[in-house]
Amino acid sequence: MTAAQNNKQQNTTASRPDNSQPPASPQVTPVDVQSVIGSEPSKDQTYAQLRYHVWTAMGVGLIPVPVVDLVALTGVHVNLLRVLAKMYHVPFRKGIMRNILSSLIGGAIPVATAPTIAVSLAKAIPMAGQTVGVVTMPIMAGASTYALGRVFIQHFASGGTFLTFDPESVKEYYAEMLQEGQTVAEELQSQ
Repeated sequence: MTAAQNNKQQNTTASRPDNSQPPASPQVTPVDVQSVIGSEPSKDQTYAQLRYHVWTAMGVGLIPVPVVDLVALTGVHVNLLRVLAKMYHVPFRKGIMRNILSSLIGGAIPVATAPTIAVSLAKAIPMAGQTVGVVTMPIMAGASTYALGRVFIQHFASGGTFLTFDPESVKEYYAEMLQEGQTVAEELQSQ
């Protein structure tokens, strides 16, 4: 050992109050990398996340201020897609995802989303509009969240990414899932 190395070791040991040796490296347990990287989430895991976001969306539907509820609902949708992407190991990019959301929910399926927007705007009408909004908006918000989740669960499970997503090709499936989502949201609301 050279004098410089010996001096450095003495300084390092001397700086410790008990003059002890540095701690040993922690034991590392080997992990089966393929089981972590290549694994897909179970159906129970994905549907638990979907159900949680449907509940959250239904709560957001109770926001009494028109348009604010839609902005909050968009936040729930973004979070749902972020969580699903993480579960399926799909890179999440907010900019791309926003374009997809607007084209799927706003552009490709305007007929399906028109009731949600109408109910939100109806909240601006004193008393009657707010009553209608409180009753119907949670169901519409839950249904649209359910449909969006089902579309992306199917897309990610088949190996798709945000870059390969084509809103036009899932238009009919989204409409089907929106109907199914209304039933699911009504059942959740009655619990």
